[in-house]
Amino acid sequence: MNPHFETDTASDTTAPVCDVGVGGMTCASCVGRVERVLKKLPGVAEATVNLATESARVTWQPGAVPPAEWADLPARVARSVRDAGYEARAVDTPDADATPPTRLGIRTDVWPVLLGLLLSAPLVLPMLGDLAGKHWMLPGWLQFALATPVQFGLGAVFYRSAWHALKNRTGNMELLVSIGTTAGWALSTWIWWKAEPGDMVHLYFEVLLGKWLEARAKRQTTSAIRALQSLRPDVAHLLPDGVRRTDAIDVLVAELLPGDTVLVRAGERFPADGRVADGHTQADESMLTGESMPVAKGVGDAVTGGSLNGDGVVQVAVSAVGTQSTLHRIIALVQDAQTGKDKVAAVFVPVVLAIALVTCVGWLAHGASTEQALLNAVAVLVIACPCALGLATPAAIMAGTGVAAQHGILIKDAVALELAHRVDVVAFDKTGTLTQGQPVLTELVPAPGVDASHTLALAARLLADSEHPLAHAVRVAAAAQQPAADAAVVPELVEVANVPGRGTQARWPMGLLEGGQTLPVRLGSLRWMTELGLQLGSLQVKALQLQQAGASVSALAVGPQVLALLAFGDEPKPGAADTIRRLKARGIKVVMISGDNAGAAQAMAERLGFNPHLMDARMEGVGEVLAEVLPGDKAAHVTALKQGGHTVCMVGDGINDAPALAAADVGMAMSNPHTGTGSGGSDVAMHAAGITLMRGDPALVAQALDISRRTVAKIRQNLFWAFAYNVAGIPLAALGYLNPMLAGAAMAFSSVTVVSNALLLKRWRPD
Repeated sequence: MNPHFETDTASDTTAPVCDVGVGGMTCASCVGRVERVLKKLPGVAEATVNLATESARVTWQPGAVPPAEWADLPARVARSVRDAGYEARAVDTPDADATPPTRLGIRTDVWPVLLGLLLSAPLVLPMLGDLAGKHWMLPGWLQFALATPVQFGLGAVFYRSAWHALKNRTGNMELLVSIGTTAGWALSTWIWWKAEPGDMVHLYFEVLLGKWLEARAKRQTTSAIRALQSLRPDVAHLLPDGVRRTDAIDVLVAELLPGDTVLVRAGERFPADGRVADGHTQADESMLTGESMPVAKGVGDAVTGGSLNGDGVVQVAVSAVGTQSTLHRIIALVQDAQTGKDKVAAVFVPVVLAIALVTCVGWLAHGASTEQALLNAVAVLVIACPCALGLATPAAIMAGTGVAAQHGILIKDAVALELAHRVDVVAFDKTGTLTQGQPVLTELVPAPGVDASHTLALAARLLADSEHPLAHAVRVAAAAQQPAADAAVVPELVEVANVPGRGTQARWPMGLLEGGQTLPVRLGSLRWMTELGLQLGSLQVKALQLQQAGASVSALAVGPQVLALLAFGDEPKPGAADTIRRLKARGIKVVMISGDNAGAAQAMAERLGFNPHLMDARMEGVGEVLAEVLPGDKAAHVTALKQGGHTVCMVGDGINDAPALAAADVGMAMSNPHTGTGSGGSDVAMHAAGITLMRGDPALVAQALDISRRTVAKIRQNLFWAFAYNVAGIPLAALGYLNPMLAGAAMAFSSVTVVSNALLLKRWRPD
C-alpha cells in the first residue's frame, strides 16, 4: 500500500494532505463511518471519502503536525482505515477498475455471480414451476446443501459489512440484507428439520446479482476519471543541458522538475505542463478541453500534460508537474464533484427494522403461523434495502460531471451543479470572455507638437512589464512601427507601478517638456485622467469620436499634459452572439460587465446581441450593459443582483474576475487560450469558480447550464423511482403479497433501474 501524499499549496499556510484508497465500502453508511474514524486523528481539519472512486483525502490543520512527522501520516491514515474494517491501498490505481483480473478466461468479479447462479438455479426453478402449475420439489437436504454455501460463503461480504455497522452503532443496507436472508435461511432450515413440506426460500443470488450489476454500472459512471488518468504518460525524454536531441534520457515522469527540458516526439503525449522552447507542432487537447480540432503550438506557446502531440518534434520547458499539473487538478475537480453524501441508511435502517417487527407481531396477532409471520417480516427487510435511495443522487452526479468533463466543462462540486439549473441571470465579463481578449492599437493621436513615434516608444517602455492585454497591443505596435535605434532615445523609467482598474504610472527623470525634471508618466483610462484633474484639451473631440466608434480609448500623460490618445479595438469571439441569443431564448437574463467607457462598451454590446438601452425591471433597473466598472466593483454588482432574488452566474477569465466569481451563486472560469490552461489569472479564477470551462468558447456557458438541468432532472427521477419501490414494496410485503424471493428481486432491480437511468446522461452531447 502506497498512499499519495502532498502539500496543500492552495492555502496561504502549508498543510499536509494525504490521499489513500479505501477498499470494501459498499454504501453511504460506509463513507460516513470511514470519515468519522479519520476525523478522530489528531490535528485533522477535514476528511472526505469518495464512494465512487473508493478513495479518501485527509487534510490536517496548518501547524498541527510538525514537518518532521509528515512522513508518518500516510501510515496513520492507513491504520485508521484498517481499524474501521476496510482495506487501505494505493490511491492511483486507475486500471484496477477498468480491467479486472481474470481466472480461466472469466473476470474474477463474475465468478461469484456464476457460482451463485449454479447453486441457486435449482432453488429458483421449483418456484417458477409453481407459476406454471408444475410441482418440482427438491429434497430438503439438497436445498440445504445448495443454499448454505451461498448464504455463508458468497454472502460473507454482507456479514462483514453488517458487523462493522453494528460495531459502529449504525445501520447500512448490508445489515438489512444479512438479517433478512439469515432469517429466511434459518426459517427454511427449521422447517426442514421438522420434516415439514415447504420450499427452501433463498434469495441471496438475486442480491449478489444486483450488487454485481450495481458495481458494474458504477464503474461506467467513473469512466471519465479513468479516461483522464490514462492520459498520464509513464516516461519522459529528458534533455540535460547542452545535449543534442539524440542524447535524450528516458526518465519516469514522476522524476521531472519545473525547469527541465523534455523532448516530445510526434504522436507522443506531453508528459507535463510547460511551454514550447523549440519547434512547431499541433496538439490534440480534445480529452482535456473538448476541442475537436488540433491547436497549433509554436515557441512560447503553453502545452498541457496529457494532450497529444501532432506530427512535429518539439522541446518543452516544464513548468508544472505532479499535483500542480493541470491534468491532476482536472482529475481532482471531477473526483471532488463526484463525492456523494447520503445519510438515508442511518435513519432508514432502524425504521425498517421496526416495521418488520410490527409486521411479524401483527400477523401473529391475527392468527397467522409463526412461519408465515416471519416470512412476511423477512420480505419487508429485503425489499426495504435503501440501495436505490443511496445511489439516486451520487450516480446522477457522477454521470453528469463525467460527461461534462469529456466536453471541457469541469464541475468543481455538486453544489455548483445543482445550483446551475436555477440560474436566471448570467453576467459576462467582456474582455477575454466575450471578445478575443487580444486588442490591437488601432490609432494613436498625438497632441499638437508631440512626436508620435517618440510617444509610442514612451508608452511601450512604460508598459514593458505589464501583462495587461492593452499593454501587449502597445508593445506589438511599437515593435512594428518604431526602429530599435529610435526606441533607445527613451530613458529608463523608475517607480513603475500598476494602478488597478485605472492604468500604469511611473517617474521619468528626463521629461519631454522640461529637461532634467522628474515628472510622473501615466497611461490609463480617460476616467483616471479626469480623477487626476488632467484636461484633454484639443484631444477631447477626437476622444468622443473614437468612443462613439466603439474603440476603447486610453490617454498618455507626462506631468500635467496629456500627450496622446491611444485607441484600441477588439473582436467578438466566434459564437459569442449566438450564445447570448440562446440564453435569452431560454428566458435567462444576460448582463455584460466592462471596464471600458460607455461608448466602447455599448458599441461592442450591440455587436454581441445585447441591448445597451434596455432597463429590465426584473433586474431592479439594471441594464444589459454595465460600463466603466472597476474590477473591485464587479463583485458588488453581482451581489446586488443576488439580493434582488436572482440566481446569478458570473463568467470571467482573469484574476480581476475572481472576487465576482466567488460572489456569484455559480462562478464559471473560462480558460484563457493565450496564456495556457490553468496559469496566471486563469488559475486564480479556477480556484474561485465552481465550474471551469477548459476552452475560451462562450458556447460552453449554455452547455454547462444544460448539463446541470439534465443532471438535476435525473436526480429527481431517480429519487422518485427509489421512493416508489419502497413506498409500494414495503406495504405489499407487510400485507403478505410479496414473498422474500420476489422482494429480493425487486430490491436488486430498483438499484439497477436507478443507475441505468443515471447512465443515460452519458449520451448527452452539446448542441
